[in-house]
Amino acid sequence: MKIKSLFVLFTVLAVAFSCTNDSASPTGRLTVQLTDAPFPHDLVAEANVTIFKIDARMKGDGLAAPMDGVANTEADGGPFIVLMEEEIPVNLLQLTNGLTETLVDMEVPVGSFDLIRVYVKGVGIVMNDGTTHDLNVPSGEQTGIKVFITPELVVNGGLTSDLLLDFDVSQSFVAMGNPNDVMGITGFNFKPVIKASNMSIAGTLTGRVTTLEGDVAVGLAGARISVDSGDNLKTAEADGDGNYTVLGLDAGSHTVVAEMTGYQMQTIVDLEIVAGNQTVQDFALEAQ
Repeated sequence: MKIKSLFVLFTVLAVAFSCTNDSASPTGRLTVQLTDAPFPHDLVAEANVTIFKIDARMKGDGLAAPMDGVANTEADGGPFIVLMEEEIPVNLLQLTNGLTETLVDMEVPVGSFDLIRVYVKGVGIVMNDGTTHDLNVPSGEQTGIKVFITPELVVNGGLTSDLLLDFDVSQSFVAMGNPNDVMGITGFNFKPVIKASNMSIAGTLTGRVTTLEGDVAVGLAGARISVDSGDNLKTAEADGDGNYTVLGLDAGSHTVVAEMTGYQMQTIVDLEIVAGNQTVQDFALEAQ
Protein backbone atom coordinates (compact mmCIF):
# COMPACT_ATOMS: atom_id res chain seq x y z
CA MET A 1 0.00 0.00 0.00
CA LYS A 2 1.46 3.32 -1.04
CA ILE A 3 0.59 5.98 1.48
CA LYS A 4 0.75 9.48 0.01
CA SER A 5 1.44 12.78 1.73
CA LEU A 6 -1.07 13.93 4.31
CA PHE A 7 -1.18 17.43 5.69
CA VAL A 8 -2.35 18.04 9.11
CA LEU A 9 -2.79 20.91 10.16
CA PHE A 10 -1.17 18.33 12.93
CA THR A 11 -3.14 20.12 7.96
CA VAL A 12 -2.34 20.16 9.17
CA LEU A 13 -2.16 21.22 13.40
CA ALA A 14 -2.86 24.92 12.84
CA VAL A 15 -1.82 27.21 15.67
CA ALA A 16 -3.21 30.75 15.70
CA PHE A 17 -1.81 33.38 18.04
CA SER A 18 -4.32 36.22 18.38
CA CYS A 19 -3.37 39.29 20.40
CA THR A 20 -5.40 41.98 22.13
CA ASN A 21 -5.97 45.40 20.59
CA ASP A 22 -3.67 47.13 23.09
CA SER A 23 -0.11 47.12 21.65
CA ALA A 24 1.28 47.54 25.18
CA SER A 25 -0.54 44.49 26.52
CA PRO A 26 1.78 41.87 28.09
CA THR A 27 -0.36 39.02 26.73
CA GLY A 28 -1.89 37.89 23.47
CA ARG A 29 -4.54 35.31 22.65
CA LEU A 30 -3.43 31.86 21.54
CA THR A 31 -5.58 29.31 19.77
CA VAL A 32 -4.41 25.93 18.48
CA GLN A 33 -6.25 24.24 15.62
CA LEU A 34 -5.84 20.86 13.99
CA THR A 35 -6.43 20.00 10.33
CA ASP A 36 -5.46 17.29 7.92
CA ALA A 37 -5.12 16.64 4.22
CA PRO A 38 -6.56 13.60 2.47
CA PHE A 39 -5.08 10.13 2.83
CA PRO A 40 -5.15 9.10 -0.87
CA HIS A 41 -5.47 5.32 -0.90
CA ASP A 42 -8.25 2.77 -0.71
CA LEU A 43 -7.30 0.64 2.28
CA VAL A 44 -7.40 2.89 5.36
CA ALA A 45 -10.61 4.27 6.88
CA GLU A 46 -9.21 6.01 9.97
CA ALA A 47 -5.88 7.36 11.22
CA ASN A 48 -6.50 8.09 14.90
CA VAL A 49 -4.51 9.96 17.52
CA THR A 50 -5.42 11.30 20.95
CA ILE A 51 -3.79 14.62 21.78
CA PHE A 52 -3.66 15.13 25.53
CA LYS A 53 -1.21 18.00 26.00
CA ILE A 54 0.34 20.86 24.02
CA ASP A 55 2.96 23.32 25.19
CA ALA A 56 5.01 26.04 23.48
CA ARG A 57 8.49 27.38 24.21
CA MET A 58 9.30 31.09 24.43
CA LYS A 59 12.78 32.24 23.47
CA GLY A 60 15.12 32.87 26.36
CA ASP A 61 15.75 36.56 25.66
CA GLY A 62 13.20 39.35 25.88
CA LEU A 63 10.68 37.30 27.85
CA ALA A 64 7.61 38.85 29.34
CA ALA A 65 6.74 38.39 33.02
CA PRO A 66 6.02 34.75 34.01
CA MET A 67 2.44 33.48 33.87
CA ASP A 68 0.58 30.62 35.50
CA GLY A 69 1.19 27.42 33.55
CA VAL A 70 4.81 28.24 32.64
CA ALA A 71 6.88 25.05 32.79
CA ASN A 72 10.56 24.55 33.56
CA THR A 73 13.15 26.19 31.31
CA GLU A 74 15.24 23.93 29.07
CA ALA A 75 18.96 24.58 28.68
CA ASP A 76 18.62 25.50 24.99
CA GLY A 77 15.69 27.91 25.26
CA GLY A 78 13.13 29.70 27.41
CA PRO A 79 10.16 28.48 29.45
CA PHE A 80 7.46 26.20 28.13
CA ILE A 81 3.87 27.41 28.50
CA VAL A 82 1.25 24.69 28.89
CA LEU A 83 -1.49 25.42 26.37
CA MET A 84 -3.77 22.42 26.77
CA GLU A 85 -4.11 19.38 29.05
CA GLU A 86 -7.17 17.35 28.09
CA GLU A 87 -7.72 14.29 25.93
CA ILE A 88 -8.92 15.14 22.43
CA PRO A 89 -9.30 12.12 20.10
CA VAL A 90 -8.98 12.96 16.41
CA ASN A 91 -9.41 10.97 13.22
CA LEU A 92 -6.97 12.82 10.98
CA LEU A 93 -8.76 11.66 7.83
CA GLN A 94 -11.85 13.70 8.73
CA LEU A 95 -9.93 16.98 8.67
CA THR A 96 -9.52 17.64 4.96
CA ASN A 97 -9.67 20.55 2.50
CA GLY A 98 -9.08 23.30 5.03
CA LEU A 99 -11.21 21.91 7.86
CA THR A 100 -9.68 22.48 11.31
CA GLU A 101 -10.41 21.57 14.90
CA THR A 102 -9.63 24.07 17.65
CA LEU A 103 -7.51 22.60 20.41
CA VAL A 104 -6.43 25.69 22.39
CA ASP A 105 -7.85 29.14 23.08
CA MET A 106 -6.02 31.08 25.80
CA GLU A 107 -3.99 34.18 26.66
CA VAL A 108 -0.20 33.90 26.29
CA PRO A 109 2.64 36.37 26.98
CA VAL A 110 3.79 38.61 24.17
CA GLY A 111 7.09 37.32 22.81
CA SER A 112 8.71 34.87 20.39
CA PHE A 113 7.84 31.16 20.21
CA ASP A 114 10.30 28.77 18.55
CA LEU A 115 9.07 25.29 19.53
CA ILE A 116 5.78 23.43 19.95
CA ARG A 117 5.51 20.08 21.75
CA VAL A 118 2.53 17.84 20.96
CA TYR A 119 1.84 14.91 23.32
CA VAL A 120 -0.10 12.02 21.78
CA LYS A 121 -1.33 8.55 22.70
CA GLY A 122 -3.97 6.14 21.44
CA VAL A 123 -2.45 6.10 17.94
CA GLY A 124 -4.09 3.56 15.65
CA ILE A 125 -5.16 2.66 12.12
CA VAL A 126 -8.56 1.25 11.13
CA MET A 127 -8.67 -0.49 7.76
CA ASN A 128 -11.69 -0.40 5.48
CA ASP A 129 -12.46 -4.02 6.35
CA GLY A 130 -12.60 -3.15 10.08
CA THR A 131 -9.15 -4.49 10.96
CA THR A 132 -7.43 -2.32 13.57
CA HIS A 133 -3.73 -1.75 14.24
CA ASP A 134 -2.63 -0.15 17.51
CA LEU A 135 0.69 1.66 17.20
CA ASN A 136 3.45 2.23 19.71
CA VAL A 137 4.28 5.88 20.45
CA PRO A 138 8.08 5.96 20.92
CA SER A 139 8.35 9.40 22.56
CA GLY A 140 5.24 11.40 21.82
CA GLU A 141 3.57 10.36 25.06
CA GLN A 142 6.50 10.98 27.41
CA THR A 143 8.42 13.94 25.96
CA GLY A 144 6.08 15.15 23.25
CA ILE A 145 6.64 15.46 19.50
CA LYS A 146 8.94 18.46 19.06
CA VAL A 147 8.10 20.81 16.19
CA PHE A 148 10.53 23.68 15.65
CA ILE A 149 9.15 26.97 14.29
CA THR A 150 11.45 28.52 11.66
CA PRO A 151 11.32 31.47 11.45
CA GLU A 152 10.08 31.85 15.00
CA LEU A 153 6.53 33.01 15.61
CA VAL A 154 6.34 36.48 17.18
CA VAL A 155 3.26 37.47 19.20
CA ASN A 156 2.84 41.25 19.39
CA GLY A 157 0.17 43.17 21.25
CA GLY A 158 -2.64 44.23 18.94
CA LEU A 159 -1.55 41.91 16.10
CA THR A 160 -2.37 38.35 15.08
CA SER A 161 0.12 35.61 14.16
CA ASP A 162 -0.82 32.16 12.87
CA LEU A 163 1.07 28.89 12.83
CA LEU A 164 0.12 25.79 10.84
CA LEU A 165 1.42 22.39 11.89
CA ASP A 166 1.61 20.10 8.87
CA PHE A 167 1.43 16.41 9.83
CA ASP A 168 2.86 14.23 7.06
CA VAL A 169 0.91 11.01 7.46
CA SER A 170 2.67 9.34 4.54
CA GLN A 171 5.90 9.37 6.57
CA SER A 172 4.28 9.10 10.00
CA PHE A 173 2.25 5.92 9.40
CA VAL A 174 4.52 3.35 7.72
CA ALA A 175 2.89 0.06 6.69
CA MET A 176 4.63 -3.26 7.44
CA GLY A 177 4.18 -6.36 5.30
CA ASN A 178 2.58 -6.20 1.85
CA PRO A 179 1.28 -2.63 1.40
CA ASN A 180 -0.74 -3.57 -1.70
CA ASP A 181 -3.08 -6.00 0.07
CA VAL A 182 -5.16 -5.27 3.15
CA MET A 183 -4.66 -8.87 4.31
CA GLY A 184 -0.92 -8.58 3.78
CA ILE A 185 -0.43 -5.61 6.11
CA THR A 186 0.88 -6.85 9.43
CA GLY A 187 0.88 -3.47 11.19
CA PHE A 188 2.20 0.07 11.08
CA ASN A 189 5.18 1.91 12.54
CA PHE A 190 4.49 5.38 13.93
CA LYS A 191 7.27 7.85 13.10
CA PRO A 192 5.66 11.29 13.46
CA VAL A 193 6.76 13.97 10.99
CA ILE A 194 5.32 17.45 11.54
CA LYS A 195 6.32 20.73 9.90
CA ALA A 196 5.45 24.18 11.23
CA SER A 197 4.44 26.89 8.74
CA ASN A 198 4.20 30.50 9.90
CA MET A 199 0.91 31.62 8.35
CA SER A 200 1.91 35.29 8.45
CA ILE A 201 4.38 34.48 5.66
CA ALA A 202 2.35 31.67 4.07
CA GLY A 203 -0.79 31.48 1.98
CA THR A 204 -3.62 29.17 0.89
CA LEU A 205 -4.41 27.63 -2.49
CA THR A 206 -7.97 26.64 -3.30
CA GLY A 207 -10.05 25.85 -6.36
CA ARG A 208 -12.07 23.23 -8.21
CA VAL A 209 -11.14 20.37 -10.53
CA THR A 210 -13.70 19.60 -13.25
CA THR A 211 -14.16 17.76 -16.51
CA LEU A 212 -16.70 18.26 -19.28
CA GLU A 213 -19.57 15.81 -19.65
CA GLY A 214 -21.25 17.07 -22.78
CA ASP A 215 -21.40 20.82 -22.21
CA VAL A 216 -21.55 20.59 -18.43
CA ALA A 217 -18.54 20.98 -16.12
CA VAL A 218 -18.65 18.21 -13.50
CA GLY A 219 -16.46 18.08 -10.39
CA LEU A 220 -13.81 15.34 -10.33
CA ALA A 221 -13.97 13.76 -6.88
CA GLY A 222 -10.65 12.29 -5.81
CA ALA A 223 -8.48 14.31 -8.20
CA ARG A 224 -5.00 14.82 -6.73
CA ILE A 225 -3.43 18.27 -6.45
CA SER A 226 0.35 18.48 -5.92
CA VAL A 227 2.08 21.76 -5.03
CA ASP A 228 5.87 21.84 -5.44
CA SER A 229 7.96 24.81 -4.31
CA GLY A 230 11.31 23.10 -4.93
CA ASP A 231 12.10 22.11 -1.34
CA ASN A 232 8.62 21.11 -0.22
CA LEU A 233 5.78 19.06 -1.71
CA LYS A 234 2.20 19.23 -0.50
CA THR A 235 -0.82 17.41 -1.85
CA ALA A 236 -4.59 17.58 -1.58
CA GLU A 237 -7.47 15.50 -2.86
CA ALA A 238 -10.62 17.01 -4.36
CA ASP A 239 -13.86 16.38 -2.48
CA GLY A 240 -17.12 15.07 -3.91
CA ASP A 241 -17.74 18.33 -5.80
CA GLY A 242 -14.17 18.62 -7.06
CA ASN A 243 -13.19 21.33 -4.57
CA TYR A 244 -9.75 21.33 -2.93
CA THR A 245 -7.75 23.43 -0.45
CA VAL A 246 -4.03 23.40 0.40
CA LEU A 247 -3.02 25.29 3.54
CA GLY A 248 0.34 26.58 4.78
CA LEU A 249 2.12 27.24 1.47
CA ASP A 250 5.21 29.43 1.56
CA ALA A 251 4.78 32.74 -0.25
CA GLY A 252 6.34 32.74 -3.72
CA SER A 253 6.19 30.76 -6.96
CA HIS A 254 4.97 27.16 -7.04
CA THR A 255 4.35 24.47 -9.64
CA VAL A 256 0.87 22.97 -9.28
CA VAL A 257 -0.23 19.71 -10.90
CA ALA A 258 -3.76 18.31 -11.12
CA GLU A 259 -4.12 14.65 -12.07
CA MET A 260 -6.49 11.72 -11.96
CA THR A 261 -6.42 8.26 -13.48
CA GLY A 262 -8.09 8.32 -16.90
CA TYR A 263 -7.55 12.05 -17.45
CA GLN A 264 -4.78 14.16 -18.94
CA MET A 265 -2.59 15.81 -16.31
CA GLN A 266 -2.62 19.61 -16.15
CA THR A 267 0.33 21.66 -14.87
CA ILE A 268 0.49 25.32 -13.82
CA VAL A 269 4.02 26.74 -13.59
CA ASP A 270 5.05 29.73 -11.45
CA LEU A 271 1.74 30.09 -9.67
CA GLU A 272 2.21 32.93 -7.19
CA ILE A 273 1.16 32.36 -3.57
CA VAL A 274 0.75 35.57 -1.55
CA ALA A 275 1.46 35.66 2.18
CA GLY A 276 -1.69 35.84 4.30
CA ASN A 277 -3.97 35.52 1.26
CA GLN A 278 -5.97 32.92 -0.65
CA THR A 279 -5.10 32.10 -4.26
CA VAL A 280 -7.77 30.50 -6.46
CA GLN A 281 -6.73 28.11 -9.23
CA ASP A 282 -9.25 25.92 -11.06
CA PHE A 283 -8.43 22.96 -13.31
CA ALA A 284 -10.36 21.43 -16.23
CA LEU A 285 -9.07 17.94 -17.07
CA GLU A 286 -9.75 16.20 -20.34
CA ALA A 287 -10.51 12.49 -20.45
CA GLN A 288 -7.79 10.41 -22.10
